[in-house]
Amino acid sequence: MILVTLFLAACFLAYSNGANDNFKGVATLFGSGTINYKGAITWATITTLAGSIAAIFLASRLVRNFSGKGLVPDALIQSPEFAISIALGAALTVFFATRIGMPISTTHSLVGALFGSGVVAVGLDFNFTKLGSTFLMPLIVSPLMAAVISFITYIIFRQSRKILGVTKKTCVCVGNEYIPVSKNLNSVTIEASSRKSVKILNEDDCIEIYQGDFVGVSSQKILNFSHYISAGIVSFARGLNDTPKIVGLLIVINTLDIKWGMIAVAIAIAVGGLLNAKKVGEVMSKKITPMNHGQGFTANLITGLLVTTASIHGMPVSTTHVSVGSIFGIGTATKKADIKVVRNILLSWLLTLPMAAFCSGVIYYLLLILIE
Repeated sequence: MILVTLFLAACFLAYSNGANDNFKGVATLFGSGTINYKGAITWATITTLAGSIAAIFLASRLVRNFSGKGLVPDALIQSPEFAISIALGAALTVFFATRIGMPISTTHSLVGALFGSGVVAVGLDFNFTKLGSTFLMPLIVSPLMAAVISFITYIIFRQSRKILGVTKKTCVCVGNEYIPVSKNLNSVTIEASSRKSVKILNEDDCIEIYQGDFVGVSSQKILNFSHYISAGIVSFARGLNDTPKIVGLLIVINTLDIKWGMIAVAIAIAVGGLLNAKKVGEVMSKKITPMNHGQGFTANLITGLLVTTASIHGMPVSTTHVSVGSIFGIGTATKKADIKVVRNILLSWLLTLPMAAFCSGVIYYLLLILIE
């Protein structure tokens, strides 16, 4: 029964992870108007699932790291109660953040949960040094690195575009404009006339389109294709990086093949994204900074490269932190970042670790009482 509970807790964490994280890879596709929400979440689900499956072969080191090995004594790692408390503590934190629309890090939640349960279980025997070097340093450095690199890369790409003669088209709206001509409030009757109009939109309403060719192909078509691929890379990298972190909690179930654990987690992540990703997706896509196609592509490219590299080298970076950092770097370059939204996101990041640690520690303590 305790092993079944652990499996269900891990699946709940995977579901919460998908709900909070799945849309982050395609946020710039939706935010730049390249694709609608349904198309974006479908593409995110397919590519994230592919990354989760690839994790079976490429991310075994992350599985070991997030089992807690090296942080607490090996005997504790084999305790299902310890793994359950970590999974539930992290899941509750991520699930709550998703409900209020805050894009937080599942990685950060897992680290906090590991810390909370570990300290309750072993006290000062917890390996604080490894916690800082292996887990906390990548989480702190990665968003700063992403912001700086995306800022510099966007400036380079913008100058390259100008040198190649690729320009932006003026955004003009042409169509029918309906004008009320009479109104009867008592019978709620409204009459309107229609006329053709040409209107230049406000900058905030304008979707920029690039004009010019590169090696005989439309620059806009090349950019759209690259944007789709970069979004797929980010989602793939997220599946590659996050799936093994959750599966690491299942290694105490010796009767469950680790590959089947990966598959179960991958499915739960996909379902969570399909059902509950929209609120966080709106924040990532629309509220940090407005983006055009080129800016969205740049942010995704940097995020995908950093997260994929970190996954292969066993570094537990957060796709959320890297993605937000990249988007903020673009917003800084264009001077359109919403500082208030970014401040709220940073506050939620600061609260993630202590909240997950508290929930996990309390759950572990209660489980020990129930078992005794």
